[in-house]
Amino acid sequence: MMANADRQRWVGHADLDAFYASVEERDCPEYRGRPVVVGALPGRRGVVAAANYRARAFGIHSAMPIAEAYRRCPDAVYLRPDMARYAGVSRQIFEILRTLSPVVEPVSVDEAYLDLTGLERLVGPPLAVGQAIKQRILEATGLRTSVGIGPNRLIAKLASEHGKPDGLVVVHPDQVAGFLAPMPVTNLRGVGRAMHKTFARLGIETVGQLRAIPLRYLEEALGRKAAAAFHDQAFGIASA
Repeated sequence: MMANADRQRWVGHADLDAFYASVEERDCPEYRGRPVVVGALPGRRGVVAAANYRARAFGIHSAMPIAEAYRRCPDAVYLRPDMARYAGVSRQIFEILRTLSPVVEPVSVDEAYLDLTGLERLVGPPLAVGQAIKQRILEATGLRTSVGIGPNRLIAKLASEHGKPDGLVVVHPDQVAGFLAPMPVTNLRGVGRAMHKTFARLGIETVGQLRAIPLRYLEEALGRKAAAAFHDQAFGIASA
């Protein structure tokens, strides 16, 4: 996703909200307004593949053992995934995205990056492009999408996550530092439980605090490669 040197680069990240569960709600109106959990069925071994936001209010999330999900909300609708149906909807959504951008890079069945550079002349400013993405998907599929737009993939992804559900967040280059500063370091790529504990031991809970640590100190604590990766992210620099 390269842009000419004389124009601002814009990257979009489109992420369908609770995709599997949302498809089930769309196709079965009797599920609407209820917690919906897609994955293994209660009483069997397995995990949650997706949960709508009503189910998430009970603390249910993807990869949770289904027994724990059922304990938290026995009245939820529990469904086995229909991957063929989800894949068909996914193909439809990616075709919609390609009507806006010639460069669409799927990340998974329910999310993709888009090169939005230069669309100002065809669609409008980034906010208008984001609104067009959301509206076209909603009109064609009945599904809601969270969209993040920024100068690179890192910021676009963080922006879409920040706006969930059904959000639209545009981060301009001069807003990157302020957008990142209050964010928990756990939002950054590569921060798992072990790394979070390491950051906590160093007194680092937010991206702003991480940014304030000199790189040489991070290298001593994390090693050169990890330190460089997190230092770059703290300043909004994406590796890809």
